[in-house]
Amino acid sequence: MKGIIFTEFLELVESEFGLEVVDAIIEEADLPSEGIYTSVGTYDFSEMVSLLTKLSEKVAMPTGDLLYAFGLFLFSKLGQAHPEVIANYTSPIGLLNSIEDHIHVHVKKLYPDAELPTFNILEKTDHSISMIYSSKRGLYRLAHGLMEKTFEHFHGRAEITYELLNPDGTEVKFQIVQNG
Repeated sequence: MKGIIFTEFLELVESEFGLEVVDAIIEEADLPSEGIYTSVGTYDFSEMVSLLTKLSEKVAMPTGDLLYAFGLFLFSKLGQAHPEVIANYTSPIGLLNSIEDHIHVHVKKLYPDAELPTFNILEKTDHSISMIYSSKRGLYRLAHGLMEKTFEHFHGRAEITYELLNPDGTEVKFQIVQNG
């Protein structure tokens, strides 16, 4: 997993729960990297699982809720780091429709070894989109937060529902209807 995800996750933890919590989860997780991340580095996904699990225990919040909050946080950070990607779009549906064909292509140019989820578009209209999220990591709640923030970025709202096609969250069907 790319280091930028780790650095931004720890930034979220610090801003929401404090530096003491960051230090505690890093120490308790017993990480091979010792919690030292660079944005361009690559780290084992198990370290993110450990950090997330320790944070969930520490703040008594479900991991899914923490991942959703991280998705909300991460959209703005990625948008600040790569505004040229979002600038190509005039609507949230357009941006979501282009995840595979444009956004992930851009990410792969920057981070060739990045392991990205796939988004298979099932149906798209001007105000709705249906897609299948697939990833062995099962971070669909992170994707949900990113989707939600996409609509906020374009000053809109949407009803986003999802159905787990695999109980472990590795394959999830999202239904998104813009309503504002």
